[in-house]
Amino acid sequence: MKKLQFILISLTMLSVFTLKAQETSKVKITHTFAPLPYAYDALEKSIDKETMEIHYDRHHRAYYNNFLKSIEGTEMEYLTINQLFAEISNYPVAVRNNAGGYFNHEFFWNCMSPTGGGAPTGKLSEAINASFGSFDEFKKQFEKAATTRFGSGWAWLSVDAKGKLFISSTPNQDNPLMDIAEQKGTPLLALDVWEHAYYLRYQNKRASYITAFWDIANWEEAGKRFETAVK
Repeated sequence: MKKLQFILISLTMLSVFTLKAQETSKVKITHTFAPLPYAYDALEKSIDKETMEIHYDRHHRAYYNNFLKSIEGTEMEYLTINQLFAEISNYPVAVRNNAGGYFNHEFFWNCMSPTGGGAPTGKLSEAINASFGSFDEFKKQFEKAATTRFGSGWAWLSVDAKGKLFISSTPNQDNPLMDIAEQKGTPLLALDVWEHAYYLRYQNKRASYITAFWDIANWEEAGKRFETAVK
């Protein structure tokens, strides 16, 4: 009897120590505000310097700061951004909006490059031709998704879990990584169609802004993302 009691006490103590070890091993995730990967005026042929300054240093920074506030003091501080997105429907709207705004913008800056434009090459080019028939047809479908997104939102080129490319658009700051997305997948290329992304130069001419995007689209980065996603 005493031996049994000793074993039960030992198991209880072991469980307590295990739980405490798990608690102390938990590490808060550090979310950084990455520098813009080029100068404010580097994309001038498509996006003006003033728009880039306001978009990056005000809009993007505000999402970042509000995201940190929205998760402060909660278990969400221990989750990566992808873990948050995977169960975003379970979290407050403030987290969904600000985590999305923070991630989407950082992703978007790298979808553009001063040396961008042209067309994709390699495996991504082959996948685009296989999925959409041609690069020109892909552009038409992507432009339609961006143009017809009602109100504010994003247009995306993504790859799903089976390695299939798809085009989608999301409202507000949602993205294809979120569990609430109609089509879920790994983003490869994105276009921000909120008015603050283009209004200073293009006013209400969203279509002109979308067309200009192709001159700076970073296909090299999109190609790397695709190859990583389908490994």
